[in-house]
Amino acid sequence: IGPSSKPMNLLGDKINSKKVAKNANCYIIPGFDGEIRDVDHCVEEANKVGYPVMVKASAGGGGKGMRVCRNDAEVIEGYTLSKAEAASSFGDDRMLIERFVEDPHHIEIQVLADIHGNVVAFPERECSVQRRNQKVVEESPSCLIDHEMRREMQKQAIALCHAVDYRSAGTIEMLAD
Repeated sequence: IGPSSKPMNLLGDKINSKKVAKNANCYIIPGFDGEIRDVDHCVEEANKVGYPVMVKASAGGGGKGMRVCRNDAEVIEGYTLSKAEAASSFGDDRMLIERFVEDPHHIEIQVLADIHGNVVAFPERECSVQRRNQKVVEESPSCLIDHEMRREMQKQAIALCHAVDYRSAGTIEMLAD
């Protein structure tokens, strides 16, 4: 039960999953395409991406190892704290940086894929009501999503499943502004 090791290895960390999604022609949040080497590199890339940015751990989830930064001083502090938290929580201190999306809609698309390469995507769940980066309420359908946007999100979820030979039930998470 559950996905094979291939999709888990390809999508199991945020740095690699962003590369896979980009190669599958899925929308991704702009940012540095790879691992941040050190605090100086983080500041350099934050200035290229443009503030505000999100400094976050490649591993794990649940809001751990994530900091919103609005200037260089906050990036220095955010990188240091997030890296330590990621190492402590996940045993993996690799970091990435991407543009921070203000007040996003957290949309989840459920997928179901079989061993014959068939993939279906179900209508979305709006999961934007959160407390400390944890969902509190899920609503379906989303009041943000129209038919055209729903179809595009489902198309991208299916493309991502095909890109990693996904064969199970799962959830693709997306942010929409």
